[in-house]
Amino acid sequence: MSGMKELVKGTDRYRHYVNGEWVLSTVKEWLEVENPATGDVIASVPRGSEEDADRAVVSAHRAQPAWEALPPIERAELLKTLGRLILENRERLAQVVIAEQGKPLQEARGEIEGAALYLTYAAEEARRITGDIIPSDNPDEQIWIERVAHGVVIALTAWNYPAALMCRKIGPALIAGNTVVVKSHEGTPISALEIAQLSAQAGFPPGVINVVSGTGEGLGQALVRHPLTRLVTLTGSVRAGKAVFAAAADGLKVLRLELGGKAPFIVAEDADIGAAVRAAVVSRFENCGQICICNERMYLHEKIADEFLDKFVQAVKGLKVGDPTKLVDVGPKFSGPELDKVEAMVDAATAAGASVLTGGKRLSEGEFSRGHWFDPTVLKVDDNAMQIMQDEVFGPVVPVMTVTDFDEGLRLANESRYGLSAYVFTKDLRRMMRLIRELRFGEIYVNRGGGDVVHAHHAGMRDSGLGGEDGKYGLEGYFQKKTIYVNYA
Repeated sequence: MSGMKELVKGTDRYRHYVNGEWVLSTVKEWLEVENPATGDVIASVPRGSEEDADRAVVSAHRAQPAWEALPPIERAELLKTLGRLILENRERLAQVVIAEQGKPLQEARGEIEGAALYLTYAAEEARRITGDIIPSDNPDEQIWIERVAHGVVIALTAWNYPAALMCRKIGPALIAGNTVVVKSHEGTPISALEIAQLSAQAGFPPGVINVVSGTGEGLGQALVRHPLTRLVTLTGSVRAGKAVFAAAADGLKVLRLELGGKAPFIVAEDADIGAAVRAAVVSRFENCGQICICNERMYLHEKIADEFLDKFVQAVKGLKVGDPTKLVDVGPKFSGPELDKVEAMVDAATAAGASVLTGGKRLSEGEFSRGHWFDPTVLKVDDNAMQIMQDEVFGPVVPVMTVTDFDEGLRLANESRYGLSAYVFTKDLRRMMRLIRELRFGEIYVNRGGGDVVHAHHAGMRDSGLGGEDGKYGLEGYFQKKTIYVNYA
């Protein structure tokens, strides 16, 4: 059998993409992909096995020396071609993202544009791959420090941005001369497989890009443990990150782990309230709150708390929830278990004394009778130790606390095991400068909403991960350095 997929009982059945070919799994088991807005099964993909992992990694390993031997500018041209093909297929790929992930139409289009941008930005770095020549202590000798590839990179992506996260990883990995094996989350595997099809059209040599599907506990663990794997990059939960950390230990693999977040949103008494409200709404409810840098908990100065909350709650009540193929603000939660988790966290918070300012429940009637829906929710709480203030919700729910001053807001924000992103609204430059040392998060947004840029650096602290993504510092992680002592006497 050949080809990317086949039609089986009204749904697409995909194959693995390995060594430039579409191949069946060695195990005839399948994973169903569900549309979160309807609950319908839209496709099935192979439940990859250890043998599938071996086949993909060996393919990448064999292709890597020739790929690294290409001039970087030639690797860049292929990346740019893939980026162009992604943009040419923007509408189709956006519909794939909507169908498997539930992201609203405008956000899905933005994700596809972002996926292409990650590739083209990586390609632009081709002419900035540099090394060092330094003098030696010995006569007639130089020391060359070269940046070289690691080898085979395993890219494990999360379900919230299935297209963009794939390209965020493969772009820098490939421009650095590595080859890659991508495993998307089992709930959203289609986008990566569709992009793999475009990579074949772009002309990448066989084995440079491989895409396989399966569970994290099965295929994912096998990919990480494989003796030919050298670097593992994961975007996912803290639980998944720790599992990868453990699986990679025996092989001393290089790790880049972008994990969960619990971003504080601090609003000082001198803030521009209108701007802060707008940023707080978008930064919480975009993609149904399913973004690692989302506004996850809010600390409002007591002098402006009432004004802020009045405007904020009204704005949240005005959000349109509905069919993500339309122009709506909030789509469905990704899955039934995810919806159950959010509901349980809200119920626990209200049982512990939180008051519901709006929302607080599932949506299950009328147009919401199918799929996984939760009403955009604002909770008022008074205890920073509550689960809703400490654990990542990853849904359309935000708890709010009132603080007496800026120092208390900083202190409560830092009382977290997470350290990915944070938001601060203040006009005081002295407070802004304090954030550098006092707010222990890797990415801080001051007087603006969330949304990182491709040439910056995206990295967490503490339980939010190791390493980082994007920009020159993200690219650096996909190289290793080789030192050569050249004696020419």
